[in-house]
Amino acid sequence: MRAFLIRTGALAAKETLHVLRDQQVIYLALGMPLTMVLLFGYAVSFDVTEIPIAIVDHDRSPASRRVARAFDASDAFRIVARPERAADADVLLRRGQIRAALVVPRGYARTLARGGASGETIDLQLLMDGADGTTARVALAYANAAVSAHVAQLAAGSAGTFSPPIATRLRTLFNPRMESALFVVPGVAAVVLGVLCVLLSSITVAREWERGSMEQLFATPVERLSIVLGKLLPYLVLGFVQLLLVLCLGAWLFEVPANGSLLLLFGVSLLFIICALAQGLLISMVARNQQVATQVGAISSVMPALLLSGFIFPIDNMPAPLQWISHVVPARYMITLLRGILLQGRGVAELWPQVVGVAVLAVVLVALATARSKRRLD
Repeated sequence: MRAFLIRTGALAAKETLHVLRDQQVIYLALGMPLTMVLLFGYAVSFDVTEIPIAIVDHDRSPASRRVARAFDASDAFRIVARPERAADADVLLRRGQIRAALVVPRGYARTLARGGASGETIDLQLLMDGADGTTARVALAYANAAVSAHVAQLAAGSAGTFSPPIATRLRTLFNPRMESALFVVPGVAAVVLGVLCVLLSSITVAREWERGSMEQLFATPVERLSIVLGKLLPYLVLGFVQLLLVLCLGAWLFEVPANGSLLLLFGVSLLFIICALAQGLLISMVARNQQVATQVGAISSVMPALLLSGFIFPIDNMPAPLQWISHVVPARYMITLLRGILLQGRGVAELWPQVVGVAVLAVVLVALATARSKRRLD
């Protein structure tokens, strides 16, 4: 084990010198994350449909059920749960199973029948997950539209002599100001890490294949795993530097919070960076030159990270085949992890499926890269 660590450390030190001498790599690794945070943080906004919502009906009357039907009739919402208590809806929000919850108070039908006598009003409470600022804004607009349409329908049914005393109260969780940047920046961090780590490891290692230095290295008695780890370690450190740059810039410019465990954050980031680096290394083992490695790395990292990870388009709105394909996209898990840890303060108890997903991908990709190196040389 000691000899293994010494050889791995020596290879990592050698690779670090190569990285420091290559100014293009430094610019790509450090300049691109800052550029992407600024562009996405200030310029990107998204629209969504079929927002998963829960209805908490404390009144349980025909009148309160008509309110629920008004939301169910809207294309903007999809009722996925009907918990008995508002506290249960809050748990669903924290788990990420719903994005909003409508709470109908007790006495809704009675107050509605009295027509707002003595200045009475009915407060419909809307609980919203503000970690996704875009979804929160859309949900608020559509919720107000649904309530307004319901009120207009009630008023029309009373021949214009009745003004329903209904009002909505909004409480936004995780992102009270509903700022898009708080939703975008964690996604940018995952995309930056996923794309750049794949490209950096695939291009630089492919260049060594072209020069023949990799064949010479694999011809030595050094273990294949030691060579793989020695190549990945410098880029692993560089990946953490990228992550810190993005998070610090996001906190400074956009006030992105860190409500969860930093230890958990760095732990899952380690697994994700290993995924991306192993993917790039695997590409370099298959590709014959830098040009091919660049093309394959870009196609296999940029498009999935942007389109199949939930960063731009909600995964629930995708066709079923694309939803299945997204399970092998590491950025899918990392975006959920970053938003859950930073914005919602979730822990392992809520995020363990994503942690397991990224860990399994990391193990599989490292194993494939190591196995491919043996087949290439045997």
